[in-house]
Amino acid sequence: MRLALAQLDIEAGAVETNRERAEEAIAEAANRGADLVALPEIFTVGYFSFETYQRAAEPIEGPTLERIADAAREHGVGVLAGSIVEDLAETESVETPADEGLANSSVLFDREGNRLAVYRKHHLFGYDSAEAEMLVPGETLGIAEFEGATVGMTTCYDLRFPELYRSIAEAGADLVLVPSAWPYPRVEHWKLLPRARAVENQFFVATVNGSGDFEDASLLGRSTVYDPWGTTLASTGDDPDLVVTDVDLGRVEAVRDEFPAWRDRRT
Repeated sequence: MRLALAQLDIEAGAVETNRERAEEAIAEAANRGADLVALPEIFTVGYFSFETYQRAAEPIEGPTLERIADAAREHGVGVLAGSIVEDLAETESVETPADEGLANSSVLFDREGNRLAVYRKHHLFGYDSAEAEMLVPGETLGIAEFEGATVGMTTCYDLRFPELYRSIAEAGADLVLVPSAWPYPRVEHWKLLPRARAVENQFFVATVNGSGDFEDASLLGRSTVYDPWGTTLASTGDDPDLVVTDVDLGRVEAVRDEFPAWRDRRT
């Protein structure tokens, strides 16, 4: 599988501009032979633009995800639209964890633009952030089958909670995609946590971060793909970029056979 991580330049509150950049990245990824492309967290308005969440919120059937589905279909590539601010009260075609409120929601589409899975961020950031006050946490794992791969979905702060990743591994995931809005100065955490999740679960972890400055934060970029040994396969700096690399899904079983740590696990 050829995987592309679209490290977009996200402008605060500029929904249309950000949508267009996402569509352009999907087209470029397809031109470079990608099978699957992932977008960053809250790519529509920017994670730190909390004041815009309410007016920018939309249902799963709304215009942003409709356009991403169209782009997937037009270019023949799978897309993880990760993520948007979802208006739970307006979503009709997907079960929601609440009758009202907002969620941080990612959607995985296949090459025909069909919706494969919806993941709503489980762990809401409470440290000097409005996210935990404004959003409703998700309740179900994000898991889907995509062309022979079992793909897991998490979001940003979820990286600090290893039990979620173990549950995804137990569900059979080969690859976990992590749309994020990780800011400076926590560079070392950004490098350590996904690598640890890859090593301890012996699967691929791909983190796709945004790029850009907000009033109170700057995103640090550095979107990266880690293999089941925790080795970096591809990465980039803090500027907008498209990270493209081939992921050999057979490596998951090979690594687990070579170093069968799961056999020694005690619960």
